[in-house]
This record gives sequence, structure tokens and C-alpha cells, in this order.
Amino acid sequence: MTARRNEILDAAQRVFARNGYRGSSVAQIIKESGLSAGAIYSYFPSKEDLFRAVVDKNFSLRTSQMAREPGAPPRSAGQLVIDLIGVLEEPIFTIAPQVWAEAATEAHAQEVVAGLMKGVVGAFVPELEQWAEAHPDRIAGNPREWAAAVAPVMVAVVPGFIIQRMANPDIDVQAFLDGVQGLFLS
Repeated sequence: MTARRNEILDAAQRVFARNGYRGSSVAQIIKESGLSAGAIYSYFPSKEDLFRAVVDKNFSLRTSQMAREPGAPPRSAGQLVIDLIGVLEEPIFTIAPQVWAEAATEAHAQEVVAGLMKGVVGAFVPELEQWAEAHPDRIAGNPREWAAAVAPVMVAVVPGFIIQRMANPDIDVQAFLDGVQGLFLS
């Protein structure tokens, strides 16, 4: 069952990446997957559900790739952003800007984007708080409040990178990452 669900999600991701959310249909996803409509609809009742599942799967994958090794020290804000950028893969660079555009006018896309951003922020805050507790001389104020204030700013850097990479595939990634490190002074 999990393999079939993943097969459907992989097909949906390819279709969304190729055509954008608005330009994609369940019929295209059915064709891409090679499965029957019944097989698709038994797992996902709508295009919105497919889209949300694609985003959730990617978020879960990136979150697991970002997980800190047991016993490793907490990462700084700059290092967390660098590590997040490092786990991004090609479909994200195509799908994300389309999703953000849809979020401007479509409630379901806005919910997906808001949930994703909240999830990334929530994943960063505990590690940032631990880093701040270990480096009280490098922050202003309470570690928990500092982490809660810094995490949304960190998350905002990633869409900026994605947009720049989309607009200029030849972007100097290392120079961007060096800039992130300098921005967060870590």
C-alpha cells in the first residue's frame, strides 16, 4: 500500500513540476502513473489532496534529511539555513514558486504554504534554542524568544534562494551560502 501511494505521489510530483498546480489535472496524473482512476482516487479524492500529500512527503523527507545526528551539537541559524538549502532537490525549484503564486489567490494553496512554513519554523526553533543556550554571548535576550524570532527570518531566506536559482540557474551557490553565513554571523 505504501509503495502504491508513493508511486502515485511521484507521478503527481512530476506532473505538478512540469505543468504547475493550476495546469495539472488528475487525468494527467493518472496517465503519468499508468494506474487506473480508481487506484488514484482510492488514495486521494482530489487534486488538492494529491498536492497536499506531495508537499507533505517532501517536507517529511527534507525534515528527516535535516535531522541532527545523535550527540551532535546544535547548529547555528546560518548552518541550519545552509543545511536546508543543501537538501533541496530539483522538483522544489520548479514547484515551490508555482505554489507561492497560487497561494496569493487560492485558499488551499495558502493553507499548504502556511502549514509548510509553520512546520519548518517549528522544526528549527528547538535546535536554535539549544544553540542559543550554548552561546548566550551571541544572542540578545531569552534563548527561547530569540529562537522563535529568528526562525521565521531564516525560513524566509530559503524562498529567496529558490527564486534566485529559478531566475538564474547559474547562481553562485557557494557565494550565496557564504552570504547566509555572514548574514547570521555564525
